[in-house]
Amino acid sequence: MDKKIKIIGIPMDFGQLHRGVDMGPAALRYSCLVSELRKLGYTVEDRGDVTVPVRDRGAQEKIASAPQETGENSHSNYLDAIIKVCTEAYNVGKNVVQDGDFPLFLGGDHSIAIGTIGGVSHDNQLGVIWIDAHADFNTYKTSPSGNVHGMPLAALIGDGDESLVNVGRKGRKIAPENVVLIGIRSLDKMERERLKKSNITVYTMRDIDEQGISTIINKALMKLIHIKKIHVSLDMDAVDPVEAPGVGTPVPGGLTYREAHLCMEIIADSSKLSSMDIVEINPILDQANKTAKLAVKLIVSALGKSIY
Repeated sequence: MDKKIKIIGIPMDFGQLHRGVDMGPAALRYSCLVSELRKLGYTVEDRGDVTVPVRDRGAQEKIASAPQETGENSHSNYLDAIIKVCTEAYNVGKNVVQDGDFPLFLGGDHSIAIGTIGGVSHDNQLGVIWIDAHADFNTYKTSPSGNVHGMPLAALIGDGDESLVNVGRKGRKIAPENVVLIGIRSLDKMERERLKKSNITVYTMRDIDEQGISTIINKALMKLIHIKKIHVSLDMDAVDPVEAPGVGTPVPGGLTYREAHLCMEIIADSSKLSSMDIVEINPILDQANKTAKLAVKLIVSALGKSIY
């Protein structure tokens, strides 16, 4: 890849109740992300962080005390802030792609993808490989918690709250048939039914267990063979908590260390990777920055580092 890599931090944690993922970008930078990318021969520019408002403690306490069944309104206090941050991420991503460079977004919770994927798809048909323990396909009407970090994929295909759907530009940002989910192992009941009715391709951890990660990722690339550019959205909770303990919402039974690396290596071999975001690293829950260090290794694997 001859493109310059531009790093954009999005230290936002408004999409969920628990704190900590806002420190994810700092943890990745501390883990020598820039130097590891430069070792591969890339020109790297760290553009710093987008502006994120200070999280209001009073609003957080109000959300924490709200009944779970009122999820439709539980995060309304943060919705304006989420839209503001995602709009800035959208514009930055759009501009980086228009400059002919590679945007690497560091989250933050997964709601940042509303802006990042929206922006990089502004002038392009885009395929998305979404690697995650969760589908993030809820809306306010289906989410048990009302957490916006469980809604970005729905918003990106044009479903859900209009203010989320219309970030950056009105309506759908990506076609559902151009999305592949990998590593899924935790779905809400109504979310599962919505996903079955969509045209999104889903590979669960059972599929990976039965067929192997090599087969699954190659199937994903074949599904997107008609598309020239692919965005990878990597939620670190896709990896098993034994390897990645420092995440916002850990789920046992995830990708192994080698499965995660092989997935990134095969994507790199396709030469189609044009943008990437990595999300949900929570240093507060981590062990000696283990998760961020692994995330850096996965990023450089996706960008071409190989064993031989």
